[in-house]
Amino acid sequence: MDQRTIDPAAIEAEVDRIRSLGIDALRTRWRQMYGFKPPPGVTKDIIGRMIAYRIQEEAFGGLDRQTRKLLDRLARGDKAGTELNRRLKPGTVLVREYQGQRYTVTVMRDGFAWNGATYGSLSIIARAITGTAWNGPRFFGLRNEAAKRKPNPPDQQGSKPNMPSGPTESVRPPRRRKPTP
Repeated sequence: MDQRTIDPAAIEAEVDRIRSLGIDALRTRWRQMYGFKPPPGVTKDIIGRMIAYRIQEEAFGGLDRQTRKLLDRLARGDKAGTELNRRLKPGTVLVREYQGQRYTVTVMRDGFAWNGATYGSLSIIARAITGTAWNGPRFFGLRNEAAKRKPNPPDQQGSKPNMPSGPTESVRPPRRRKPTP
């Protein structure tokens, strides 16, 4: 087994040297490290940071599996799943009855288990169950649907307080009946 000794001071010196290179030298170094040209429009700073990261990654190792999974979830936009994982402990079972059928989801360390698979968010599961876009935490009863509304202050025209804000259905006045002869 080939054992390399890693000198952190040498790695730090190499990273410092990368910071001092011009854009042409950075592009050349990129091609040497990655085997292709850097993407067009990438700034000198970003190219330098990516090369420095690769140097450190080769010397000290890359990200662990859990961090890579977290970054993948965030890149897909599964931000709500990470928030819920902080509040819900692994092993918690969520139960929801929908259209006469009972659905159970188990909270896992890295997502939510349902139907033999693990999902990154409850919204994905809610969409699979209903066939429409749902807020997963709301679908499973983790968020209060009837959010407490603050009373609306009366405006200058004298509108009534406690009316819901936002669009509402129009209300027709009652129809007047003609007197019967």
